[in-house]
Amino acid sequence: MKIGTAIRNMGPAAKRDIILSCAQMAEEASLEHIWAVDHVAIPPDESEGSDGIWLDPLAVLSFFAAATSEIKIGVSVLVLPYRPPLLTAKWVASIQELSNERLLLGVGPGWMEAEYKILGVEKRKRGKLTDEVLDFLRTCFESKDDVVNLNGQDFYFRPKPKCPPVYVGGMTDAALRRVVERGEGWMPVGLDPIKIKPLAAQLKGLSESAEKPIPKIMVLGSLPDDNNKALDDLSECQDLGVTDYIQASRYSSIEEFENIIARLTELKSQLSS
Repeated sequence: MKIGTAIRNMGPAAKRDIILSCAQMAEEASLEHIWAVDHVAIPPDESEGSDGIWLDPLAVLSFFAAATSEIKIGVSVLVLPYRPPLLTAKWVASIQELSNERLLLGVGPGWMEAEYKILGVEKRKRGKLTDEVLDFLRTCFESKDDVVNLNGQDFYFRPKPKCPPVYVGGMTDAALRRVVERGEGWMPVGLDPIKIKPLAAQLKGLSESAEKPIPKIMVLGSLPDDNNKALDDLSECQDLGVTDYIQASRYSSIEEFENIIARLTELKSQLSS
C-alpha cells in the first residue's frame, strides 16, 4: 500500500512557510503523494476547524509543483460543477506540465448546499455537470493535433501533457459507476474496512461487467489514535484492494505535522514487513 498525506490548505496551517515545509518534509520522508482539498466559499456555520480560511487547491497544487521534485501531487477532490470546463482543463494541463506529470486528479460532485447557493449552481444538476467536465477534459487531452472545438470555434489545447489519472470521490452507486465509466480510481472517505468492503466488491463487479481493469482505491481519512488499531485497519483495507492511503489528520503547526510524518513512516514500515 502506498502512503500519502493531505497538507492543510485551510485554517491556521494554510500559511506559505507551513505548506512549504510540510510538502518538502513529506517528500523527504519518501511518502508517495501529497494532497490539497477543495472548498471555495464557506458559510460561517460550516467553518469549524478552518475559520473560513481556504486556499484554492489548484493554486496550492502549483505551489506543490514548484516546492517538490519527485512526490506525486493531488487534489481530493476537485468539485467539478463549481468550475467552467475549459478553464478547469487549462488549469489541469498547466499543473501537469509544470509538475513533470506528477498530478493525481481527484474529482467529485460536491455536497455543501450553501456553497452551491453562493456560486449560483443548481445542486440537483451536479452529477450531470461533473460528467460533462470529465468528458470535456478527455476531449482536450485526447484531441487530434491538439485542436478542440468549443462553441463552434476551433482552438489549440496546448500544452497537452499526458492526461493525469482521474480518481472519483464518493460512496454512492452513482460514484462507483462514474469510476468505471470515466476514471482510473476510486476515492472513498474514511479508513473503515466494514464500510469499504461491500463497496469495493460492488466496484469490482461493475468493472468486470464493463470488461475494464479493476480501479485503484485511494482511501482518505484520519488514523485511529491507537497504532495497533491503525495498522489493523490499514492491513484489512489493503486486503480489500485498497492501493493507497491518504492521512487527513488536523494540525496547525510544522511540529505537529512532523509528528504525523513520523507516525506514518513507522506504520509504512510495519505494513511492508
